[in-house]
Amino acid sequence: MTFKSGIATFTGKTSYFILSKFFNGGSSYPGKIAYKIDPDILKSLGKDYDLIVVTGTNGKTLTTSLINKMLVQKFDDVLTNPTGSNMIQGIVTSFVTHHKKSKRPIAVLEVDEANVPIICSYIKPKYFVLTNIFRDQMDRYGEIYTTYQKILDGIKMAPDATIIANGDAAIFASKDLPNKVVYYGFSDKGHETEDFKAPTNTDGVLCPKCNHIMHYHMISYANLGSYFCPNCGFKRHELKYQVTDISTLLPNKTEFEIDGNKFNMNIGGKYNVYNALAAYAIASEMGINVEQMQKAFAYDEKVFGRQETINVDGKDVNIILVKNPVGLNQVIETVLSDKDPYSLAFLLNANYADGLDTSWIWDANFEDFDYDKLPLVITGGKRVKDVTYRFKIAGLDMNKNIETVEIDDFVKEIPNIPTEKIYVLATYTAMLGLRKALMDKGYIKQK
Repeated sequence: MTFKSGIATFTGKTSYFILSKFFNGGSSYPGKIAYKIDPDILKSLGKDYDLIVVTGTNGKTLTTSLINKMLVQKFDDVLTNPTGSNMIQGIVTSFVTHHKKSKRPIAVLEVDEANVPIICSYIKPKYFVLTNIFRDQMDRYGEIYTTYQKILDGIKMAPDATIIANGDAAIFASKDLPNKVVYYGFSDKGHETEDFKAPTNTDGVLCPKCNHIMHYHMISYANLGSYFCPNCGFKRHELKYQVTDISTLLPNKTEFEIDGNKFNMNIGGKYNVYNALAAYAIASEMGINVEQMQKAFAYDEKVFGRQETINVDGKDVNIILVKNPVGLNQVIETVLSDKDPYSLAFLLNANYADGLDTSWIWDANFEDFDYDKLPLVITGGKRVKDVTYRFKIAGLDMNKNIETVEIDDFVKEIPNIPTEKIYVLATYTAMLGLRKALMDKGYIKQK
């Protein structure tokens, strides 16, 4: 380690101690300071680690958490970034604050798509885990093809790395790479002879080889499934790891099978089954056995801001991060599977980390909510007027709506909601603000 790196590391560690001890923070700022002192600090900090990069549009945080829980069943020195702080400064913080226990630790890192080439310029990953690519924060990423190109720019720096890719996403098979590629996905057994197109307005359904509209034998959701091109023969690659059954799919419980092995999680959503499958795939490649995976899946702890349930004065506040139409549609589907009474909230911000353009809410299926059964919808955030109007157009009786611009005002409304449960759909900075407000009031304990 160079003298500059040593100073940067010391400064980062000190700032992290102060921020976490006295201000309940410190997920990215210590790394920001260290990175400013020494822009090459990752080269020093990460040189002895076996790096696993988890990236893609949706599912990075839970996938990373599940992989971490699996690997610690076998390995005694695993670094990760559990809060989802996935840009360069947050990743530097993770390295700066990690206490190494072995000569060759493992780093399981959620990495923002645009930051993949930055990280790979300092540390060469051993594995890439690719979740999916959907339209997301187009002011930052552009179309899905430009998003994938950012990831490819990083992969090209590590040609010896193994890629664990979602085989149901055609975009991940659109480029020939020198890397070993392992695909995971949903089994299409029993659907092999079916032939249909994706619903209108589905992104990413043009064949990447000839631009013909692709067909499907089976779709799990959005553009994910067993795809094929009737024009040029492009089709889904053979899957090494497959979801073979989903028997229970509720907001707080999922029972499913992968390669015939039964698993359960205390979290809902078909999209989270994909996250579990991705974690299963990389864990299998690294020698984790089924019993160890089952233990990791059953671990009853919610992930930071992702279907995290907080008790607030007797009310179950279920916080779910939303950031793009595909993800939001899956969240809506998950919420609708709840048979118990619940209220709903939507906190919409438009800061840089959220994406400055909020027009994406018009591409999501707000109309699917049963507004006759919803007793209350609270809207909030800096773009409260936008999301309130979206609910109005979708069919919400405005007499059931309360607007709260500030997070503190929203928290004050929680004890007054008419149900024991409320689902809070929040963009990234709104989710962080809500968690901080609940932590300041003692509803979330600092770990």
